[in-house]
Amino acid sequence: MDKKVAIQGYKGCFHEQAARLFYRDGTPDIVECDTFDGLYQAMASGLADAAVMAIENTVSGGLIHNFELLRKYDRKVKGEVYLRIRQNLMALPGQSLRDIHEVRTHYMAINQTREFFEHECPWIKMVESEDTARSAADVAQRGLRGIGAVASSLAAELYGLEILCPGIETYKQNFTRFLLFDDALEVPEDDIDKAILCFTLPHKPGSLAHILTILSFYDMNLTRIQSLPIPGREWQYFFYADIKFDSYERYHQALAAVRPLLEDLNILGEYKAAL
Repeated sequence: MDKKVAIQGYKGCFHEQAARLFYRDGTPDIVECDTFDGLYQAMASGLADAAVMAIENTVSGGLIHNFELLRKYDRKVKGEVYLRIRQNLMALPGQSLRDIHEVRTHYMAINQTREFFEHECPWIKMVESEDTARSAADVAQRGLRGIGAVASSLAAELYGLEILCPGIETYKQNFTRFLLFDDALEVPEDDIDKAILCFTLPHKPGSLAHILTILSFYDMNLTRIQSLPIPGREWQYFFYADIKFDSYERYHQALAAVRPLLEDLNILGEYKAAL
């Protein structure tokens, strides 16, 4: 039986591409969710065995709400995927670019392709929709001629649309990092070389610098740090840190060294890095 994987969005979206990339030995059975909170609810209810969730993009940065979800729900990260985001203009077969007068897609895709439409086809009106893949599905299922969608090549394949202009994103080095949740997945200790931590610090000068110095001493490579306010505690923050390491033993030594200096520490996941 194929694994049931929850995604935020509709079949054919980039979340499904990420799920397929991680579970490349088979085709996952996609469970569509309207929200990112819905991913966790689908796993908790048994509708899904696993979930894939975007956490950051090289163009637009981190998805702040999703960092909060990592702390809110008790699910450990078991893996990650980096997906090149390639936006494509598609429509019902048999049309040319000049036949298209309106394009529908998600607001992030609009932001990522605005330069193409302004310079190459300024006559096209761009309309915001809830999801890239849903836009493609609507065009196909409703037989909307003269209207296009911007979505993944997978969406074009699933819904029988023709790609008129491939790769129209402004920044070609556009990658999204997705996190994988799968309680059934056991990551061998020898393979673990990355972790996501959430911690809080005493509200005094130099506390964060002290922690970072210790992590550096133990050869921990800090690849990302994100701070979010602690509700009800003025000017105090949760810190989310991604760290990479070559030695799992040194990683545990680093945690032992910093733990007494932290108010709270939550290990959100330990896994094998995608890159």
